[in-house]
Amino acid sequence: MTEGWERRLREHGFRITPQRQLVLEAVESLRHGTPEEILVEVQLTASGVNLSTIYRTLEVLEEVGLVTHAHIGHGPPTYHAVDEDIHIHLVCDRCGTVQSVPATVATEFVAQLEGGYGFRTDIAHVSVHGMCASCKDRDFESEADDPL
Repeated sequence: MTEGWERRLREHGFRITPQRQLVLEAVESLRHGTPEEILVEVQLTASGVNLSTIYRTLEVLEEVGLVTHAHIGHGPPTYHAVDEDIHIHLVCDRCGTVQSVPATVATEFVAQLEGGYGFRTDIAHVSVHGMCASCKDRDFESEADDPL
């Protein structure tokens, strides 16, 4: 679990609660999870927790810097722990898998955006949509089988 999470909550004037601990554990367990996915994980231990509690808790955890979110798709945000290395999300639009790659792969691109356009990128919120290697390979195989 994220080191110093209790201290960080207290420093910001928040109490340590079982719900906050369960939500943080769920985020870390899932690695990337929507509020609904986090709810399912939390309810394995505490069935009385509801979705509004998850949203409120995620807001608190994000405010104190323990979790962050990215908008990976058109639905709700996806949360992950801040103690992970900063990364970019590669989202397969076909199968829905999300792969994390180090943010350093975009170093040159981010530098060009800032140098050429004066735009400072928040790389922790970046997601790139496309097709994963597995789905891309399946497309290639089906094209090769096509007699046309």
